[in-house]
Amino acid sequence: QVQLVESGGGLVQAGGSLRLSCAASGGTFGFIALAWYRQAPGKQRELVASISSGGGTTCAGSVKGRFTISRDNTKNTMYLQMYSLRPEDTAVYYCYADTGYWGQGTQVTVSS
Repeated sequence: QVQLVESGGGLVQAGGSLRLSCAASGGTFGFIALAWYRQAPGKQRELVASISSGGGTTCAGSVKGRFTISRDNTKNTMYLQMYSLRPEDTAVYYCYADTGYWGQGTQVTVSS
């Protein structure tokens, strides 16, 4: 069983930066594909970025060039570096392991 704990969310002004972390325990971290999702109030949860066990990445068009996903298998941790944040990036951000596990989420609020 994989447990995921997000951290790093908060309140930031438009144009600012944040780095989210997702710490994993249980399972074999290095062999698991991971992803970041987000859910804004009244909207469906959407995929932000994903990273394979080999390090290959994908990124949603809305965040391409502003967000970077990465992982450190020695620390069992995944990251989402977010630059040039916009009010529309406001959401709860969740990490997801492709074995079917979700974290509890971390709130990101971007003020205009």
